[in-house]
Amino acid sequence: MPNFEPRGSFRELTLATFVDRLASGEPVPGGGSASAVAASLGAGLVTMVASLSQDRPKYAAHAALHERAVEVGRRLATRFLELADEDSAAFARFAASLKLPRQSDDEQNRRRAAMSEAARDAAEVPFAMMEACLELVSTAESLVGRSNANASSDLGVAALLANAAARGAAENVLVNLPSVDDDAYRGEAAADVVRLLDDIEQLAAEVHEGVRGGTARDPLPG
Repeated sequence: MPNFEPRGSFRELTLATFVDRLASGEPVPGGGSASAVAASLGAGLVTMVASLSQDRPKYAAHAALHERAVEVGRRLATRFLELADEDSAAFARFAASLKLPRQSDDEQNRRRAAMSEAARDAAEVPFAMMEACLELVSTAESLVGRSNANASSDLGVAALLANAAARGAAENVLVNLPSVDDDAYRGEAAADVVRLLDDIEQLAAEVHEGVRGGTARDPLPG
């Protein structure tokens, strides 16, 4: 029988071990955790570009932005790895709800309620991931033309990873919504997924365009 319970934190694994687990017959880690790890790599790249831009006279006018981007990148890199664990834990709770007895009407009602609650949790974790991806790609966009030009392509890669992770997270939100017994929540969540994907896609496109253009930009206001 598949093991639905996560075995410790994914952040403690080597990259090779994580990939081996991903490739195994176990259901966790799955696409949600893989998406979170990809986003964490994107956050690491944003931090790297900002760090490579600090203490360089050519980019001194953007020093405050670089400092802020380093903080955001490090925070998001950690948060995405936490979300990788949370995604697997949420899946385990939903899988457990499926195993509840359903012989009597009362048992069926309790099982349905437990499934709805677990599915909502399983949707909210990847939705939080999407919100973090928006912050990540927004930070990457702010660095375009305001950071070390030799590392500009890394911002493009960060945007690609954030976009891919957000789309992966969206799949996990949408697959869980049908099991949530709340019409209003399902409709609002589905609309929010579309909105977030549109915003992330737009910012990612701006990152790629800016990186290809290679034009220096004025400091951000404030």
